[in-house]
Amino acid sequence: MKARRLLAILVMVFVGISTSNAQAWLGKVKEKAVEAGKRAVEQTVKDKTSKTDQDENEEAEESAGPKKTAKGEAVKSDFVQGTVVIFEDNLKGEQMGEFPSKWDLIDNNAEVAKMNGMMAIRFEHGSSTQITPLVKGDNKKYLPEVYSLEFDYFVPDGDEHRCGYTLHLRTADDDGNYETSIGFGDNDIRWYIAKPSGGDKVEGDKSLEGNHERNDWNHFALSFNKRALKVYINGQRVINAPNAKAADWFSIETEFWEDHIDYITNIRLAKGGGDLYARNASDMTAVEKAIAETGKFVTNNILFETGKATLKPESMAEIQKVADYMLKNPSVRFEVQGHTDNQGTDKVNDPLSQQRAEAVVKALEGLGVDGFNLRAVGKGSHEPVADNKTEEGRAKNRRVEFIKK
Repeated sequence: MKARRLLAILVMVFVGISTSNAQAWLGKVKEKAVEAGKRAVEQTVKDKTSKTDQDENEEAEESAGPKKTAKGEAVKSDFVQGTVVIFEDNLKGEQMGEFPSKWDLIDNNAEVAKMNGMMAIRFEHGSSTQITPLVKGDNKKYLPEVYSLEFDYFVPDGDEHRCGYTLHLRTADDDGNYETSIGFGDNDIRWYIAKPSGGDKVEGDKSLEGNHERNDWNHFALSFNKRALKVYINGQRVINAPNAKAADWFSIETEFWEDHIDYITNIRLAKGGGDLYARNASDMTAVEKAIAETGKFVTNNILFETGKATLKPESMAEIQKVADYMLKNPSVRFEVQGHTDNQGTDKVNDPLSQQRAEAVVKALEGLGVDGFNLRAVGKGSHEPVADNKTEEGRAKNRRVEFIKK
């Protein structure tokens, strides 16, 4: 409408101009007006699109809830994994639908199944199921005085399905009476911990709301050192019992309700672990001492998901030590080396070790370390420090080295 009025006024003003000249001039004016109109429309659309995109992003963020940092960054876990493997089972090579070959049955039934892309042990619904690992040697007395026990367990989504797991730590002569039991599932964790002197057990419970990943795998980790028992869920410590009775063997039990969905996988029992009540100050002194004496810090406590470069939450305690050292010494530069054992081919291990080294660098940067002072290098399995023919040797070869430059 405005364009038409403008053209009419121009015609009236320049009525004295020759018709041909006026038509030519008006044609140019009309073209410019059309171009200006197009630009205005395009800018309006662009503004609306930008606003829509921004609104959609904000809505997506709101629907997803608060932004999550890397699990390890949010959790200062002091869990230390044992290095000498006593029992390990990731269910690879097992036949679907069959009872898992590395386990013994105590009650009911279990079978090998697949859940969320992972091979796992599925516990029979409708009745309580309990299994125990088949460990070489004395199958009723294999837990050392210092050890770690880990496994992944599945938590379904929604209230219509539930899960419930109980870890029993037992003595060889308990005659079915559980010395220590730790139950956990959808919403909470509860425990009954036997004292060395006998008598009443230490009881407790804690909410797991906000700490569980629904419709996904979660990580259970336990460390025992002579008498100190600690339990971690997804890297967060939830039990810290300073005076617990030592056990000889363990079993895993699930609830009997029909709506329970229970799966476990990646079970790992290993001898060794952290010092009894290790202090952060002494840990840092150890890092500083290693750098001063050898020019490098070597650790087996930076852990990754099997076959991946994804850091486990419990790795962040070790990475934090290195970050603290570097923040205290901002001029120090490190070559971060990733090393694997010889399981698998170089075609897989070489890029995997590089990706793992890069993941450590990224985690350090997330803790405030200047990335300029870090260089990631993957060494694959080419520089072993122990014999790859034994599990103990392979565990030592799976390491991260920080080489001072």
